[in-house]
Amino acid sequence: MSDGAIQRYVALGDSQTEGLGDGDDVLGLRGWADRLAEQIARDSPGLLYANLAVRGRRAGEVRAGQLAPALAMRPDLATVVAGVNDVLRPSCDVDEVAGHLEAMFAALTAQGATVATLTFPDAGRITPLARPIGRRVLALNERIREAAGRHGVVVAETAAHPVVTDPRLWSADRLHAGPLGHARIAAAVAEALSLPGSDDSWTLPLAADVTRASGLHVVGAELRWAGAFLGPWALRRLRGRSSGDGRHAKRPDLLPVTSPAGDASPAA
Repeated sequence: MSDGAIQRYVALGDSQTEGLGDGDDVLGLRGWADRLAEQIARDSPGLLYANLAVRGRRAGEVRAGQLAPALAMRPDLATVVAGVNDVLRPSCDVDEVAGHLEAMFAALTAQGATVATLTFPDAGRITPLARPIGRRVLALNERIREAAGRHGVVVAETAAHPVVTDPRLWSADRLHAGPLGHARIAAAVAEALSLPGSDDSWTLPLAADVTRASGLHVVGAELRWAGAFLGPWALRRLRGRSSGDGRHAKRPDLLPVTSPAGDASPAA
């Protein structure tokens, strides 16, 4: 990150950037992008922040619906994180997804913004039933790195560290990070941007989990997860519906940043 205070930060993306898994729709979602904005605001108290992310959006939809508003805000910093909703689908064209991401990288950096993104963990290491998408995730990560390199985009390599697949960093649906996971993502992006006070402590493993689940318990947990989360997700796909239908960005305008009172959420 170049010297000087960040004045405007705009986050583009899907449910992870919107903050699902960190809070709820009643009391409000926080998420890694909010957490990152709060960290930036500690050194740039005049920071204005907008979060255009909407759950369920695929990369092409993020580009179509969020890029133009983001450019109009002329951000100093933009984060672009999308593609997971694409790779979950068997028909995913990884090159097409990467093309949408690269178009956003190119437009934002051409305007002078510092742009950051991240790589994705292998979902098969979080839940065995997601193993079939592992190859697509790895392929997308490689395309992200290549596109980022062409446009000077900062990449937080979250995929490179085993801790990111620790189940304790994930919410019950295993598709979205939990509060601790969002804190780690924010810390990873902060380190990639070389923000003041950032370091690599987010890569450290959690304390050992002394509980060991039996084989039957693991199988039962997988079946319960499939019934509670995988089944409804697949049904929405069959009906051509999305979790983001009818939803809008939670923070569509540039607004001042205030940190939650008494926040002590750890990144480690």
